[in-house]
Amino acid sequence: MTDEKLRMACVIGDPVAQSRSPLIHGYWLRKHGIAGDYRRELVKGADLKAFLADMPRRGYVGCNVTMPHKLAVMALSQPDARAKAIGAANAMWFDKAGVLRSTNTDVLGILGNLDAATPGWDKGLADAVVFGAGGAGRAAVYGLVERKIPRIRLVNRTLTKAEEFRQRFGPSVLPAAWEDRQRALAGAGLVLNATSCGMAGNPELDIDLAPVRDDCVVNDIVYVPLVTGLLAKAERRGLRIADGLGMLLHQAVYGFELWYGIRPAVTPELRQIIVDELLKKK
Repeated sequence: MTDEKLRMACVIGDPVAQSRSPLIHGYWLRKHGIAGDYRRELVKGADLKAFLADMPRRGYVGCNVTMPHKLAVMALSQPDARAKAIGAANAMWFDKAGVLRSTNTDVLGILGNLDAATPGWDKGLADAVVFGAGGAGRAAVYGLVERKIPRIRLVNRTLTKAEEFRQRFGPSVLPAAWEDRQRALAGAGLVLNATSCGMAGNPELDIDLAPVRDDCVVNDIVYVPLVTGLLAKAERRGLRIADGLGMLLHQAVYGFELWYGIRPAVTPELRQIIVDELLKKK
């Protein structure tokens, strides 16, 4: 270990015991020999403002933010352009002047996962389909707009919410009603599930992948189970896939860099640590 002062970060939420972030950041701290720690902090909504103000005294240089605080921290920090565009923040840090700043790393998680798992996925991509207009859906659409994908069909159970995305992110977003989800898949080169469909205990995403391109990439943000029904369908169809665990790992990279000054790598060893943890919880 180095002789530098112990640098601490944490994940805050309610509940927070389920978070795998300590495993991820703990691995990187050990890997790089950094004098640091990463903890879970159960923070109730009523205590959020006071906790954030008290973080420096507790020794924290920043934190991850999970449900239900991703929206509330926007008003209690200085969000960057990405967090403002998405409307939610999941990583915070104190700058050199002591100002608490926030960003959204879910975009980097989604794009980084796709880049690593399915290289070249965005080359020549004209039509993408995103299911879900929640926080993950916002991050996905924002990332696809960043990559200049011409047409992004956003399918959501509440059409008006999908229409709000067009107003927020621009004309490349094409809202689609849930009952039109099958038609929306025609010619798609990317299908991304940003809903909780397929998560353990939830119904599967009810779609047929027959209309998508033969070189289509299928991405599911759900990582419990690791291979969702959607990903299993994609594999049977011979399509490339990117699972939700990859997003979890890649979204953690930027926060670690902000807090500890080193950009870490997502390695097979780290992935296996989380896989083993998930299997142990079954």
